Amino acid sequence: MVLFEFITNFPSSLLFDIGLMIIIVTLVAIIARTFRQPLVPAYVITGILIGPLVLGLIKDSADIRALSEIGIAFLLFLVGLEIDIKKLKDIGPVAVLGGLLQVLITYLLAFYASIKLGFSQIDAIYLGLALAFSSTLIVIKVLSDREELDTLHGRIVLGILLLQDLVVIIALGFLDKIGTNISINAILQPILQVLVLVFIAVLFNKLIFNWLFDFVARSKELLFLTAVSVAFTFALFAYSLGTSITIGAFFAGVALASLPYHIDIIGRVSPLKDFFSIIFFVSLGMQFVLINFLSLWKPILVLLTIILLAKPFIIFLITLLFGYDKRISFLSGISLAQISEFSLILIAAGYTMGHVSKEVLSLVIFLAIVTITLTSYLIDFENKIYLLLSKFLSLFERFQFNKLKLHYLERSHKKSIILIGCHRMGGIFLDTIKRLDKNFLVIDNNPDIIKSLIKDKISCMYGDIMNEEILDNIDFSNVKFLISTSHEEEANLFLIKRVKKIKPRAKIFVTASHLPEAFRLYKAGADYVILPQILSGERIATLLRRIVKKEKNLREIRNKHIKYLEKMFYE
Repeated sequence: MVLFEFITNFPSSLLFDIGLMIIIVTLVAIIARTFRQPLVPAYVITGILIGPLVLGLIKDSADIRALSEIGIAFLLFLVGLEIDIKKLKDIGPVAVLGGLLQVLITYLLAFYASIKLGFSQIDAIYLGLALAFSSTLIVIKVLSDREELDTLHGRIVLGILLLQDLVVIIALGFLDKIGTNISINAILQPILQVLVLVFIAVLFNKLIFNWLFDFVARSKELLFLTAVSVAFTFALFAYSLGTSITIGAFFAGVALASLPYHIDIIGRVSPLKDFFSIIFFVSLGMQFVLINFLSLWKPILVLLTIILLAKPFIIFLITLLFGYDKRISFLSGISLAQISEFSLILIAAGYTMGHVSKEVLSLVIFLAIVTITLTSYLIDFENKIYLLLSKFLSLFERFQFNKLKLHYLERSHKKSIILIGCHRMGGIFLDTIKRLDKNFLVIDNNPDIIKSLIKDKISCMYGDIMNEEILDNIDFSNVKFLISTSHEEEANLFLIKRVKKIKPRAKIFVTASHLPEAFRLYKAGADYVILPQILSGERIATLLRRIVKKEKNLREIRNKHIKYLEKMFYE
């Protein structure tokens, strides 16, 4: 009690507010992790606790909200850095056409439902827009943490989110025109702003950034400082154009994505992104206000149904129509079952201009907190939810046209070796397996790797090892060895249990990130656990012995290693 009184009576300052917020969010996050809960809901709950609704510890929430916007900007900067246009090219149609169709259908559904619920036409317009978009920040954070951004459904989700962000920026430009005649200039202005940013990004990439970063890359600090400066330069330029700083930061990342230093930049900027994005989630919780649930229970129930069920189902059907299988379509849909941080910006702008009431503002904030919090759980349990709904989803496969082929099984289905994950370490294993046994199968969830294997006529299959349907399609009768390079403990535990049940004599090699995890995998029945850091040390020790004994030529080893690294880099 004395501590609480000391904190509440302490002179408010930005430094004090941030320090207090970080301390409390850390304690709540530790509790959440102790009970194996996602961290994002813990951040939101912290915001509710320290906000005006409960303890009222943070007195100046405006500064916190400003910092949270920087978090969104850094997140989109990193998204831009990780974007390979060639990778997004294949999912362009479903991202652009499918994304536009999803936004339109969801908007019309939410608009119609809002009118039927008794909201005014202007309120219905805002609610329709708010529900049509999904959260770039939360979805990319969760998929990135799960290393799913490079999967097929991850790329589809990313493409749709980027399309949504562009649409919402254009929509923001129309808000002050509601109730007036919309001119051609009002329609073209937001589109021209985005085109100007694209042009500047391409121009700087071609004329300035290559030689600039060749120079600054000699110093790690200067590389970091220059990258952050580029992000802020584009963000400020976007702001001067009248558009969002987050869109400017995104195009800054795109402008740097083709540089050979982009991976190093990502590594150095990521901690900043993590820090500021935590502030965003806390600030989201701080905006939570009590609303009259008795009078609004029906709108809350209907609008939550649209966000959590209707919107994912719309995305599922659209993705299915574009030829993707039911699992990829389902994962794409469930990943977008929330409303966007831009929805909050949009509804706040409407409230400032007097278009919507405080009741509608509070309703949207409540919907954002609930759906963004649930997203972590939905994505964490996506495989279990999919298995429950699999038979129902199969009913819609008749609507699938031009089904994409992401497998090659020309040889016998009876494989003696199965390799799961073919990137980096998996690629090294594949080279060895080719020499040992031609009767093998590769499973990977990176579409580029599968396409490359199909081109080389190597037996392969696109899929996730947590997908029981993938394992059901594999004949384990001849399998002698199964090797997983996945670092996901849950996935490896599932694999050990499932394969040992089908083929007890199969030797299972799995990968762990640290020693406690390795012991748990051994206890579960793994025949050998690969610890990359230890394995690489053993490999170097063996190599050193052979070089000292002059059994191996170092120059030959060096040249072979460089060739392999070049292959990995250019892939």
